[in-house]
Amino acid sequence: MRSVPLLAALMLLSSCAPHDGAQATRSRAPGTDPDQAVFATAALDKTASTASLPGPGGHGRAELAATFMELTFRLESGRSLPGFSRFEGPITVALTGDVPGSAEPDLAALLARLRAEAGLDITAVSPGTPAAITIEFHPKAVLRPIAPSAACFVVPNVGSLAEYRVARGTAAVDWATVTRRSRAAIFIPADTSPQEVRDCLHEEMAQAIGPLNDLYRLSDSVFNDDNFHAVLTPFDMLMLRATYAPELASGMTEAQVAARIGGVFARLSPGAERTGVDLSATPKAWTQAIETALGAGKPVATRRAAAERALSLARSRGWQDGRLAFSHFAAGRLLVGTNRVRAVREFTAASAIYARLPGGAVQVAHIDMQLAAIALAAGQPDQALRFADRAIPVVRAAENQALLATLLLLKAEALDHLGQRAEADRLRLDSLAAARYGFGSETVIRARRDEIAALAAPSVPG
Repeated sequence: MRSVPLLAALMLLSSCAPHDGAQATRSRAPGTDPDQAVFATAALDKTASTASLPGPGGHGRAELAATFMELTFRLESGRSLPGFSRFEGPITVALTGDVPGSAEPDLAALLARLRAEAGLDITAVSPGTPAAITIEFHPKAVLRPIAPSAACFVVPNVGSLAEYRVARGTAAVDWATVTRRSRAAIFIPADTSPQEVRDCLHEEMAQAIGPLNDLYRLSDSVFNDDNFHAVLTPFDMLMLRATYAPELASGMTEAQVAARIGGVFARLSPGAERTGVDLSATPKAWTQAIETALGAGKPVATRRAAAERALSLARSRGWQDGRLAFSHFAAGRLLVGTNRVRAVREFTAASAIYARLPGGAVQVAHIDMQLAAIALAAGQPDQALRFADRAIPVVRAAENQALLATLLLLKAEALDHLGQRAEADRLRLDSLAAARYGFGSETVIRARRDEIAALAAPSVPG
């Protein structure tokens, strides 16, 4: 489930709990408002310049098998699934409703990747043709009353919103009752940005055909409520390829799958084992603290306290993975307005951890955007330029156009303040294609440009 975006300023992230039966995808939220002289404790060279792009490398077979079991036999709510389910045979996909212009080419690209990287027999069919997976588009105003926290979601055993309305709340649309997948419907708002549509296509399609759970400890996957990754990664494709391995079949018990999955990964991902990976369960107290910290509707003081609680819990558990990094990230997010020196320290700590994790370059790039904004507002355009320059190639590779546009605008503003006006104007022009795809609305694009310009504007004493 991708959740309704919070009041976006500079591309921070949030998550919300799923609603009954449906799986929903999370989305993005607010930003930063920095200060002077905050980089005494933040050395650029000590953060993750060598972080790797997303990929299945760096995971041992035992770790992959344990992760597959946790993703496949649990729901996001924590409920256990009694058996293994997948589509058996070819999978067809149809678009219907008020389909945005970007949806068809983005779906075609996604299906091509699923065929090539996950080995799936999956194809699109003409609108109106019965399909195993129906992707139906409606205005936000139609979807929001049904799933208030979700920007998009997937439901089993239905082919339309009308069917879901009738079956909602019954066992028919409960993933825990599915023993073999035959139909599913994905619901996406028609009136959102092209990037949000694409991100929904990727995550909801992955859950329609594969694992239904998300794990905060995964650093190189969309099966993670932190939403740093916008599109399916090679790790995700490996999980989907394993889901459709010939050794497995719908209806198998957890024990039967567990007995076979090690051999599946020995075949699909031969290589050295990675040791020392913490596969411990994430306690609900930490998840609730993170959701409060990065959610909406709570006073800032409450959210800040929740972030501190999440960080304390992560440290007490001895985590050294994405959960500790995300705790530092959440703390930094909520300290920007009151203690910018510590905010930079928390962002830097998060960046250093992500640099050691598979796929962590994407998270480091998000953090670099935050640090670039802080540096710009602190009157350090040269530092802002260095953070932006490091992040931009990673973000291009990760296909996050909204974040790319933000970084290009930050870089342009920094160049302006360094006296390079012509280059700054060129960058602003170059950012338009990414901004239109990432933000959709010209109004939102102008607002983002104004927000970034305001970061570097000299303050006027009140």
